[in-house]
Amino acid sequence: MTLTSSKFVSTTGKLSLLTLALMAAPFAMAQDAGWYGGANIGQSIATIDEARITSGLLGSGLVAGPFSNTDDDLGFKIFGGYQYNKYFSVEAGYFDLGQFGFKTSTTPAGTLSGDIRIKGLNLDLVGTLPITEKFSAFGRIGAAYARTEDRFAGTGAVNVLNPNPSARDTNLKVGLGVQYAMTDALSLRAEIERYRINDAVGNKGDVDMASIGLVYRFGGKTPTPVAQTYTPAPVVIAQAPQPVFVAPPPAPPPPPRVPQKVSLSADALFDFDRSVVKPGGRGELDRLATDLRGLDFDVINVTGHTDRIGRQAYNQKLSTQRAEAVSTYLVNSAGIPASKINARGVNGSDPVTKPGDCVGTKVTPALIACLQPDRRVDIEVTGQR
Repeated sequence: MTLTSSKFVSTTGKLSLLTLALMAAPFAMAQDAGWYGGANIGQSIATIDEARITSGLLGSGLVAGPFSNTDDDLGFKIFGGYQYNKYFSVEAGYFDLGQFGFKTSTTPAGTLSGDIRIKGLNLDLVGTLPITEKFSAFGRIGAAYARTEDRFAGTGAVNVLNPNPSARDTNLKVGLGVQYAMTDALSLRAEIERYRINDAVGNKGDVDMASIGLVYRFGGKTPTPVAQTYTPAPVVIAQAPQPVFVAPPPAPPPPPRVPQKVSLSADALFDFDRSVVKPGGRGELDRLATDLRGLDFDVINVTGHTDRIGRQAYNQKLSTQRAEAVSTYLVNSAGIPASKINARGVNGSDPVTKPGDCVGTKVTPALIACLQPDRRVDIEVTGQR
């Protein structure tokens, strides 16, 4: 694959511009010497030498058909340099011109395809021609050390003897551009460059890249505004009566955080002699959880109660288990922090019924029904809305 030249400014024109930039001292920008760095990105273009490829195939007894070419790609470069004075600098960098390629069919039946990847290092002399205080033109001439990597593939009647040639070579590099100083430290650059390239199969051609980028100048100064001082003329102001300010009354103290108590029937929450919340009881607790949302509370005390039927130790355990079951449900369904809930059981030591209300000690349905108010869970919330 051979790269050929496209129309570009002549080398004589570039050298003339560089010489003019070096001689243009009276019109130079006010710019100090120092280090700088930057990066450009843009479009790189090469010309595929279809005539030479066709001639090479014909020499092997093959007739080339139509070509499908990729002769442009995205290119970029990263650079750094040192500006010796307002008109002259030296710049070095890394460039990647992208990848170019072609594909054609042949007679007898076959195909030939190839592509080339180009990247390398450069060292340039750059001359600057100031046009205004912020706008300038520049020219460059230097050397590009490029590595080219080719890949060729053939099918059918096409036999490629060396499918992966590569080359390293140093050639001429030239360019023209303009630059605008947005600040003393940061500039916008646009330029066109030409790289002379060895295509790794014994031919030389040119690759052009048009790009834009940013240049950062280390140690660039940002203009500091100059403070202006003045002496105001004396002004006579008539004395006005001094306003009397009355302090607003103090805000009323917040209402006291009074405990609020809810008592839920244990028979509604649990089956008789059980401590697992039943489906009907979940509805009661869900309504309570809804009421607790939006309440600013300090603590929630959950107390389980049983009736006087049965042994005291058993009732103590049952009342505690019921209080803990309610607490766990509120933590899981209402998202109440477990650290703000206290759960305890008091067996039947705090009945609601009076001693004469439910007579007898024999466990009967009537006695169980009469003692129903004593079987409960009290929930006391201290807080306010």
